[in-house]
Amino acid sequence: MEVKVIATLGSTLYQTEVKAGKNSIISDEPADLGGGDTGLNPFELLASSLATCTAATLRMYINMKKWEVGEIIVQVEMEDDKPNQVANFKREITFTGASLDEAQEKRLLAIAERCPVHRIITGNVTIATTLNN
Repeated sequence: MEVKVIATLGSTLYQTEVKAGKNSIISDEPADLGGGDTGLNPFELLASSLATCTAATLRMYINMKKWEVGEIIVQVEMEDDKPNQVANFKREITFTGASLDEAQEKRLLAIAERCPVHRIITGNVTIATTLNN
């Protein structure tokens, strides 16, 4: 799956418009870092990618199995351990309106780890950067 995102930072300090196809969001830095706090910061965007991908992947599986589950709530906390160059993620999944047995819960935990963003974060990543003038 190829994804193309364009981030444009104009004259407003740190406020960045992010476009993907016909959709757009604003990213910004918090006020204590000089930003306007008008959108998610880059770390929040990364954590939200894992949270939303997890929720969608679980919903697809739950629907395929025809299990009764109301809301799927995924909370992700990310800590950047700079001295060790490690990012630590904590993911908590809550299902409302569900009566899942132990086997179903175990299967859903395994499915959560198979969401595409989880696989990218835990896999090998390369970044090729070029400058266009």
